[in-house]
Amino acid sequence: MVAGAAKDQLCQRLLDAVDHGKSNTPEYHYYPQNWFEPYLERRRRCGFGLYATLGIGRDDKAKREAQARRNFQLFDAPVGLFITMDRRLETGSFMDCGMFIQSVMLAARGQGLHTCPQAAFAWYHSIIRDELKLDENSLLLCGIALGYEDMQAPENGFITERESAENFTTFHGV
Repeated sequence: MVAGAAKDQLCQRLLDAVDHGKSNTPEYHYYPQNWFEPYLERRRRCGFGLYATLGIGRDDKAKREAQARRNFQLFDAPVGLFITMDRRLETGSFMDCGMFIQSVMLAARGQGLHTCPQAAFAWYHSIIRDELKLDENSLLLCGIALGYEDMQAPENGFITERESAENFTTFHGV
């Protein structure tokens, strides 16, 4: 967890790397190597919808980059959480970590806080590893911005579409 001056220092290092094009190759594939349907169209609708909500046109590269940079400021949240797992574990541990992440997010809501899980940090794992003094067996999975929701921020009014349960669930004996 980072907050205060430690968070500010980490964010500045990340922003400097972003501004100078110094990302890493992620240590694991977060996204598919080749997008396919229905996921490609869902991803596009989500991205286009978010940027439309923010008033950012598809061709407005400067505003798109400015919005992307906000990831590395933890969207102005006062606290950043960085989730790691021991890289010697296997695929099932990703599922365990996913359940842990969701539990943290639900616990935060129970305390009146909001969260934003962020995959963008995977491309800057070496900076985070250095800044947070992570050992060589720590695999950075994601970051989570933690704080109070800004009710005036347009992006907080954007709700992504949800697929109907009937479209991805097979019911037996129900």
